[in-house]
Amino acid sequence: MPFLPLLSPKTMHIPDGFLSVIISFIFWVMSIVVITIALRKTNRDLSERQVPLMGVLAAAIFAGQMLNFTVIGGTSGHLLGAALATILLGPWPAIVVITSVVSIQALIFQDGGLIVLGANIFNMAIISVLVSNSIFSLTKKLIGSKKWGITVSGFLAAWGSIFLASLSCALQLAISGTSPANIVIPAMAGIHAVIGIGEGLISAGAIIFISAARKDLLEVNLTGSANNKGILVGGSIIAVILAILSPFASSHPDGLEWVAEQSGFLGFAKDAFYNIIPDYTFPGINDPAIATIVAGIIGVIIVLTVVVGLSQCKKQATIN
Repeated sequence: MPFLPLLSPKTMHIPDGFLSVIISFIFWVMSIVVITIALRKTNRDLSERQVPLMGVLAAAIFAGQMLNFTVIGGTSGHLLGAALATILLGPWPAIVVITSVVSIQALIFQDGGLIVLGANIFNMAIISVLVSNSIFSLTKKLIGSKKWGITVSGFLAAWGSIFLASLSCALQLAISGTSPANIVIPAMAGIHAVIGIGEGLISAGAIIFISAARKDLLEVNLTGSANNKGILVGGSIIAVILAILSPFASSHPDGLEWVAEQSGFLGFAKDAFYNIIPDYTFPGINDPAIATIVAGIIGVIIVLTVVVGLSQCKKQATIN
């Protein structure tokens, strides 16, 4: 089989051992504060339309993140999805969605450490969303009502989300003493400036597709429950298709792993003290492609269930 080297997605988040305990604790506290605010604001502003959309978007982002794509220098990138979630849901629900994805990846799939989970959430669910929201809002105002404005704004927001999140990660590494700032910051910025182009293109393509299929979904403030079943079914199918395609992910190291290897601190990474579905490979299945697909589909179901359940609980709390 010619694609055998590509049969397993690469883990992609900060592992335990890369950051000091103090830095990890600080970012846990900061993330908890922002997540609490995001949950409250989502509770207050959540529309009936957003309940299924949050779930299927989280599931699709989870599956999409398994599909690493090859970039320059023998490295790879992957969808983050923060900009897309922000455009479709608004910043506070987007923070909840990305936080759920990143947390489940760490807890179930051992992708990213538990001690540093607060830092991973801060970079990918907070910095990326807030940067996306700022860039998207600003560029939309500058471009005006042109038809292509939302697509260009989405591309720039997605690129900025990757670039600024990588700088946040680089600063955490430098402050932790893992790598000197003059080495890790340029390295992370350089490779993620390129990876961000891939994120921008994927996000722009998704916006074009959504605009053609369900343009109403691009109106964040739209209320109502029209065709919620269609959102759930259609979004779930897309998420499952992405999971099925996951064995074709690039086997090259992602941006952080590549920088760690080039800068000499890859050996600092510590393995998780337990394993459930490590490295997106379901245990007990000999065929690596099937093991990856099963793991991906299980992840899609877990993420969808958690986020829809959380959304329903928040919605019920609002009604009561």
